[in-house]
Amino acid sequence: MRIFMQSGVHPKDSRPSREYKGQNLYEFVSSFVVLDFETTGLDPSNDEIIEVGAIKVIGGVGDSEFSALVKPSCPVSDFITNLTGITNEMVVDSPSIEEVLPELLDFIGDLPVLGHNIHFDVNFLYDNCIRHLGSPFTNDMFDTLRIARNVFADKCGSRLSHLAHYFNLEQDEAHRALADCYCTLDVYNCMQKHLEQNDIYLYRRARTGGRYISAKNITTDVTEFDECHPFFRKTCVFTGTLERMDRESAMQIVVDVGGMCSNSITKKTNYLILGNKDYRTKGDKSNKQKKAEQYQLSGADIEIVSENVFYDMLSDW
Repeated sequence: MRIFMQSGVHPKDSRPSREYKGQNLYEFVSSFVVLDFETTGLDPSNDEIIEVGAIKVIGGVGDSEFSALVKPSCPVSDFITNLTGITNEMVVDSPSIEEVLPELLDFIGDLPVLGHNIHFDVNFLYDNCIRHLGSPFTNDMFDTLRIARNVFADKCGSRLSHLAHYFNLEQDEAHRALADCYCTLDVYNCMQKHLEQNDIYLYRRARTGGRYISAKNITTDVTEFDECHPFFRKTCVFTGTLERMDRESAMQIVVDVGGMCSNSITKKTNYLILGNKDYRTKGDKSNKQKKAEQYQLSGADIEIVSENVFYDMLSDW
């Protein structure tokens, strides 16, 4: 985890600038920590964390979990008890947030954190790190709520419970931290599968206002091309998470050398470029790779290459 020391400690009633807060991720990742807090209210400057839940996922596989009740400095209100089921009796002998924080940060490490409305949780974490440790929380974030608002809002709404119902997921103990983590993880996996099957990609660029952009919208101002370039007049499709750049930037490179990009595999596709992690994965192939292999076996002019080979083709020319 990146640490930047700040002078002084913010008092509880002072709102820090959060200038070192991590970046929003707009590509699916395979290693992360799902994070969820239950709190006494919605304001990190005045309210407190009363439960922590976290699930570590490494390479797409659940690795371990972290869960702890936290004793606040003020009593838990009846409203919060009714909402979460967490009572004052449950937290009276629990550790304070000062005691829980180092364990939680050690559990998270350098991994990005994932959550539904993750900024809510990260703001609480950031402010508590400043308040009790004197340094901010700077890990990057992936927010399933942002995908929900852009892709699923007209289908089922964007609340976690709505998405769970839409994907036919069981949701037990809503408003308990670890249970919400597992629900968020299931929703994340369902979202990733849905977007892949429907050729929807996550991109963010200033001109799009944070919304999604399709391969067909990638254009170039270049007017003269090297007609011998391996991607000239070739149609490329990307799948999986790229390690060195976001997918939109990679597609822009292809278009700038005279190539074309598409969202889906067809008989006219010339290159399917897999993110390195997807290329190295054995047995678990995406639908695009399976379709490309079928076309390849039938004699179509299509090559399946890794992200590394894609960069080699660019640099060797």
